[in-house]
Amino acid sequence: MKYLLTLLAAITLTLAAHAETYTIDPVHSSVGFSIRHLVSKFTSTFTKVSGTISYDASAPEKSAVAATVEIGSINTANDTRNGHLLDAEHNFFDVAKFPSATFKSTAWKKTGEDTFDVSGDLTIKSVTKPIVFKVTLLGTGPGMGGATVSGWDITTKINKSDFGVNGPAMLGKALGDEVTLNIAVEAGFKPVAK
Repeated sequence: MKYLLTLLAAITLTLAAHAETYTIDPVHSSVGFSIRHLVSKFTSTFTKVSGTISYDASAPEKSAVAATVEIGSINTANDTRNGHLLDAEHNFFDVAKFPSATFKSTAWKKTGEDTFDVSGDLTIKSVTKPIVFKVTLLGTGPGMGGATVSGWDITTKINKSDFGVNGPAMLGKALGDEVTLNIAVEAGFKPVAK
């Protein structure tokens, strides 16, 4: 019996070792988005994103991600436009009331060698909707201070109206509703010293 318990404990530790939790590096990660403006596309970014990616290469369906984007970190390369997007008056984000957006995965599905459909709940302005991200693991390798880093390319499309990010009525015909998210993430994992 003692041998069986030892064996089970060893198997459990071995299986647990397959999942590695990577911490998103906000300095080397960003959330980009694009939206139609008149007859062209406008692009911008949120520069502050944090969270974790628990990735199990041997069983990707057991992986998980939780991330937070600070809405106040939006950078459109124009201070006035940034202000309009963040204040309550212009009916976009209202950062004083809703300072962050969050995503928490509910399922991972492997679709290719290094590609996944990651389903989960996206919350913006206290509105939560299910979405699916197209995720590509770009690779893993050595990082600073003995850490292992991973790179991720993440995309999806959402409708801003689904989350109450409508903007002023006068911009209704100028701005599109569909928003493309292009997210670049670098995340680090540091093994526990034995």
